[in-house]
Amino acid sequence: MHQTINMGRNAFRLVVILAAAPCAAFSGGWEAPETAILRHEENRPLPNWREEKVPEYELPDALRTSAGKKVTTAEDWEQLRRPEVLDLFRKYVYGQPLGDPDQMEFSVLQEDESAMEGEATLRRILIESTVASRTHAFELFVFLPNRATRPAPLLLLMNHRSASNADPTRHTKSDFWPAEQVVARGYGIASFQTGDLAPDDETRFRDGAIRLFEGEVTDRPLDAAMMLTAWAWGASRAMDYFEHDDAIDAGRVGVVGHSRGGKASILAAAEDRRIALAISNGSGSMGAALSRRAFGERIHNINRKSHWFNGIFKQYDHRENDLPVDQHMLIALIAPRAVYVSSSDEDLWADPRGEFLGLAHASPIYTLYGYSPVDPEAMPALSEPLHAGPRGYHIRPGRHNMTLHDWQRFMDFADQHFGNDALQEHR
Repeated sequence: MHQTINMGRNAFRLVVILAAAPCAAFSGGWEAPETAILRHEENRPLPNWREEKVPEYELPDALRTSAGKKVTTAEDWEQLRRPEVLDLFRKYVYGQPLGDPDQMEFSVLQEDESAMEGEATLRRILIESTVASRTHAFELFVFLPNRATRPAPLLLLMNHRSASNADPTRHTKSDFWPAEQVVARGYGIASFQTGDLAPDDETRFRDGAIRLFEGEVTDRPLDAAMMLTAWAWGASRAMDYFEHDDAIDAGRVGVVGHSRGGKASILAAAEDRRIALAISNGSGSMGAALSRRAFGERIHNINRKSHWFNGIFKQYDHRENDLPVDQHMLIALIAPRAVYVSSSDEDLWADPRGEFLGLAHASPIYTLYGYSPVDPEAMPALSEPLHAGPRGYHIRPGRHNMTLHDWQRFMDFADQHFGNDALQEHR
């Protein structure tokens, strides 16, 4: 199979003013285990690990425009406020998007209809993009359930760990990408290596999608695209392929990421509205967690990764309250589409309560579309998932990782949200 797509280039404007709104008080079913708090305090004594030390803070009002207009309808959010919020994240945090390539080509490098002992078809797809005279290519691995009676919904992993965690040969199997279990539930499952889009290296992060657009330019603006922006761009190119594979239901695709990949999965869904579900696992600071809580990893900690975020963001070390956005607003950009946030009990560096609150405080935007709010005071207890329309959350026992337990909860939510019936006749 070989297809070529011609695409236009997009331009974006910037709006930089944002008003603040008060943050509600909270309590919840989950409490950080004292053993985890003590361990973190011993290993890293400087960050705050205790809820009682979280400072008072105000969150920026996602529903007030830069001109001070209060947004009260979904139409006003779509036309007035959402473009502003997206531009704020581009300018102040993640960098400007890379845009569409001039041309794309999809090539099937391998197709195996007897994968997983006949349960799945494996496709290895080369996605090649062209801008001017420059090209960039990366591989996408896709398993599709052979027993599906109609185009299958699909979960795409943005894999920032070693390639063995998402091995298409299945010689190595990992709960980080439990492909067999996902296929058995009626889903397609896909993955790409994020390092193929932008290496996680401060000296080489441009050696991929960013250089495709910038060439050898060295004088970069402060809000230029950075690593996470390039990873999100890769998810959009995967979406381009899914739209051209008749065995995939491109309207029911979820993008999954863990840790820094979880930051990228939320960003990808904020930027690309074709993504029906964003799944963010242990994404922490500048993922789902509220920065203003000053709990666990803070902006000055994460900015040691100089290639993850743009140059303007570097100016907000120790200044969370001055940043014109917080992470509830990034999650709000996904509305009314689905988003699932998950945490682990001992991963205090990622601030599990802050991750839940990022989801809960996106509620004012989801209510514009007719959905009930998620109560910020009602954080679920351990191993008690929350489903609230197109939003879900769970916190499980354990440390910073993505496990089969997490994937099972992701699929439970996707079943409910997507109405997955691809294997209905076989259940």
